[in-house]
Amino acid sequence: MQTNRRDFMKLSAAAASALAFPMIIPARVLGAAAPSKRLRVAQIGCGRIGFTMDMPGVVGTKVADFVAVCDYDARRAAYAKEYLEGAYKKAKLAVPDIAVCGDYKEILARSDVDAVVISTPDHQHAEPAAAAALAGKDIWLQKPLAMAVAESRACCDIVTKAGRILQIGSQQRSSEQFRKACEYVRSGRVGRVTHVEIGLPKDETKVDEPEQPVPAHLNYDAWLGSTPQVYYCEQRVHSQKTVKGKLDVGSRPGWLRNEDHTLGMITGWGSHHFDILHWGLGLVEGGPEKVEGEAEFPTNKIWNVHLGYKLQYTYPGNVIVNVSDKYPNGVKFIGDEGWIFVSRGSVKTTASDPTTGGKPLKALDASKPELIAGDPKVKLYVSKNHHMNWVECIQSRKEPITPVINGHHVFAACSIGWIAMKLKRPLKWDAKAEQFSGDAEANAMLRRAERPGYGVFNLLAKQKA
Repeated sequence: MQTNRRDFMKLSAAAASALAFPMIIPARVLGAAAPSKRLRVAQIGCGRIGFTMDMPGVVGTKVADFVAVCDYDARRAAYAKEYLEGAYKKAKLAVPDIAVCGDYKEILARSDVDAVVISTPDHQHAEPAAAAALAGKDIWLQKPLAMAVAESRACCDIVTKAGRILQIGSQQRSSEQFRKACEYVRSGRVGRVTHVEIGLPKDETKVDEPEQPVPAHLNYDAWLGSTPQVYYCEQRVHSQKTVKGKLDVGSRPGWLRNEDHTLGMITGWGSHHFDILHWGLGLVEGGPEKVEGEAEFPTNKIWNVHLGYKLQYTYPGNVIVNVSDKYPNGVKFIGDEGWIFVSRGSVKTTASDPTTGGKPLKALDASKPELIAGDPKVKLYVSKNHHMNWVECIQSRKEPITPVINGHHVFAACSIGWIAMKLKRPLKWDAKAEQFSGDAEANAMLRRAERPGYGVFNLLAKQKA
């Protein structure tokens, strides 16, 4: 890992000339002559989250125009164009001219694109985000930031050095109950925080599908990106079905259960709840000191992410954080004077979101009503709309509510939990060095191999060349 960091710094230095350009803010965005100061945006990744959250969220700001859509599945890209045209009409806004692209690099080469929305599978997050920063684009990036700590750190450093605005799609920070919970906790309402319980959903598995012909409209090699070359089947990627004559873009895709493309619920929902954990504890940089855990991993080759699990972290100040699918889906801060629990309540981001089951959860609850009543002493960053916050920060150049540095440290905490579940032994973590103490096997899992032509480190090597 240390050698990788040295290599990265050399490569990023070689890319300095490429990074100089992105510091220029497009006159179209900030200039006095800019008509309505509208933002020109491109969508990268046209799947479930793109259709249900990101595209409608950006259109809803009413100050951003989608000028391009991109997906390695040509049918999905075409459907995204159709969807967006209808969304602008429904909002009674002028319909922009929307291009359809088959490769995100086409979008980054366009000088008229100010920002990109990346709603791709997890293994396709870090590379296009880093490439967008190098091309001078601001970025909305779905969580988690990456698939490995070294990749996450490299992407974070590139975006930071480029001076780009990057908003992580951890939208819970823009929900009032999560902000209030963290304000109350940081105001001392529960006393000294000694313990935190994080409840996350769990995944499922099923029998592997056999190899199938690659659909003519899917660029499967590019979709695999930096991950290993394996045979195609619909179970591994996403649905090719139609529902009532429309393309199925709303069902939960198969890649969400495959470890080549995601680490499972620990980084999926975990990224949301660990973000609130860090906010409530007042952490921006840094993370846990120890982690141990176990999980059930199926023997299937395709749907092979972890199933049931439990983890225990030790954070600075001897704060014990327990994570399990057995807890209610939310975050419970426990102190020596009571507890505060926060969740999404009955709200789902998408119809296919899994739940932990049981009784409906309260959005904000406490051991005593007075713990969550009145005005807290500590006031935190207020964002009432996650997409609008991103757009406003692009215009003002102020830091968004979930910037890249937060995304990196939250991802690191989640991913070392995945490593602990894999190795089934306690691990000591140096959050500053981003290394495990005295464990070569664990440290080897902090970086993943990249297929030639894909991935953040191959991108940096290309910049050097």
